[in-house]
Amino acid sequence: MKSFLLAFVLLALASSLASAFDPSPLQDFCVAVDDPLHGVFVNGKFCKDPKLAKAGDFYFSVKMPGDTNNPVGSNVSAVNIDQIPGLNTLGISAARIDFAPYGQNPPHTHPRATEILVVLEGTLLVGFVTSNPNNTLISKVLNKGDVFVFPIGLIHFQFNIGKTNAIAFAGLSSQNPGVITIANAVFGSDPAIDPGFLAKAFQLDKKVVEDLQKKFWMDSN
Repeated sequence: MKSFLLAFVLLALASSLASAFDPSPLQDFCVAVDDPLHGVFVNGKFCKDPKLAKAGDFYFSVKMPGDTNNPVGSNVSAVNIDQIPGLNTLGISAARIDFAPYGQNPPHTHPRATEILVVLEGTLLVGFVTSNPNNTLISKVLNKGDVFVFPIGLIHFQFNIGKTNAIAFAGLSSQNPGVITIANAVFGSDPAIDPGFLAKAFQLDKKVVEDLQKKFWMDSN
């Protein structure tokens, strides 16, 4: 009996340790290959010799405002591992978000990160929607100095409800948080999702779906 209990405890500990050290993926998927010559490095990037590290590996500037002259009236300046190589394996990134008057950061998700947003200038209506079956909208109007959190994976948005430009900074809990803009993904995919299927899913006329697909596909290509 004691041996059984000891084995059970050891298995439980091994299971908990395995879970604790199983890293979250830093890409959408990882297809296994038997030939390492045709494989790629995942969950981060190859590391530079620490002795060769320099300040530039940990620095990037977003002091210049992004161009908001686009259909949604906003611009996201990402600060992730592609901009700061020193973020590799550190599990954090950031972004500057500029908004024209009444500009928006459309509904989107970050599949690999929770986001915390602080408003530097302007007034933003922000919110996120909880998962099925409730689909509850949790939203709030933010002013300068206010902070709001968007939980990992949930659809969220920001909307400048003011008559002046707005600026916000976001911190994200991944070096590569990813972003899926809902409308672009659904209506702008390449190749396109069958419009008849989307018409039924969204309870729309098929012609409306086809018009949306044409618009979003042109905007992304």
